[in-house]
Amino acid sequence: MAGIVLLTCALLSFATTITGQGQQVFLEYMQGRIGVLEERITQWHDQSSRYSSELREFKNKVLTLLENIEKERESLRNEMENTNVRVDRLEREVDYMETQNPAPPCVEVDEKLTELQNKKKKKYEKLTEPTSHVIIGCPTAEIHGNEETDVAINPPTIRKSYCSDTISQVSAMKILKRFGSTSGLWTKDPVGNSEKVYIFDGVGNDTVFVFSRMKEFTLSSSSRKAAKIKLPFPWIGTGHVVYQGNLYYIRHEQDNEFQVIKFNLANKTVVDSAVLPIEEQVPVYGLSQFSYIDIVADEEGLWAIYATKENEKNICLAKIDPSNLGIEQMWDTPCPIENAESAFVVCGALYVVYNTKLPSRSRIQCVFDVSGTISSENVPIIYFPKRYGSHSSMKYNPKEKQIYAWDDGYQIIYKLTMKSKEDLD
Repeated sequence: MAGIVLLTCALLSFATTITGQGQQVFLEYMQGRIGVLEERITQWHDQSSRYSSELREFKNKVLTLLENIEKERESLRNEMENTNVRVDRLEREVDYMETQNPAPPCVEVDEKLTELQNKKKKKYEKLTEPTSHVIIGCPTAEIHGNEETDVAINPPTIRKSYCSDTISQVSAMKILKRFGSTSGLWTKDPVGNSEKVYIFDGVGNDTVFVFSRMKEFTLSSSSRKAAKIKLPFPWIGTGHVVYQGNLYYIRHEQDNEFQVIKFNLANKTVVDSAVLPIEEQVPVYGLSQFSYIDIVADEEGLWAIYATKENEKNICLAKIDPSNLGIEQMWDTPCPIENAESAFVVCGALYVVYNTKLPSRSRIQCVFDVSGTISSENVPIIYFPKRYGSHSSMKYNPKEKQIYAWDDGYQIIYKLTMKSKEDLD
């Protein structure tokens, strides 16, 4: 506007230099142009006022919508909190009902076995009873030995045990941290006073991470602060264990053959190795297809959990001599492979943990006791605390009565409450 005024003044000053009729024509021309400018300025002012009014209306509408969205968000948040409270309450009620009213266990006994035992009763003063086992939820149990000679001459053997503990419940859960990949295992040596923590990251590698104690592992932010042990052969699966200063791990050789390596952790040398007398192995857990042999430790020593193509529906168990890796005894258990995610042994009893293909709450659904002490009527249903994931490994520590679990990359400790097998109702 100031520029227009200056321009007008300059033109008027110029007009004073013109005389006569020319001056009159120039002034009329200038008045016409100024009129046009005033008209355009008026239009611009009207449009600017209209745009400002529309902008204010749009702003008010947006503010109203934002207020409504905030109210709806708060309402949805309250509904979600109420739903979570109701779901938690329902889960506690379901857990209570499951504890108070467990599903009746089921053990199927072959009719021919009973008939043959009755026929041989006069010939044998006492025929050893089959090893007790429990399958909660009534999965199919196959009993081998269809021929008469198999049943009469080679009845199922019962292993004597000096340990009498059994799991009463999982009393606590502690999530330490998230370290490494989704699958792996971590463990401690249950024999001796060593506090070292051993980490096997992944399902195939040749380097073991070692932390001097639990606190160092918990506070460490990366694997760079850990000591590293380079193994002479890579491992496969998550079925390894540290026991009496030695690492027992699984090596995959050619032709689908698996070897147990005994590696001394002090002098970093291979002490022994052995191929177990097992043919045509298959993954031992239906939900953990990367493990073919799971070496575990309990109060009585070392065990091997495995599965074969011949008995591909059920899990097998073997007692291992830790000194020479020899097999002391083998069992065909009735615990199904399907939907199994891991297993461990406590006082000579195999506890198999099951889940679903879409990860849910883990539960012990099958127990096989080699001593025959646990019967079908007195094994409690055991659920692990609320965590919707899948265990790639669960390592029982008989010294601490705890399970070191690897769940979707999280390292978890489950504390167990024990009671005597003789106290089972």
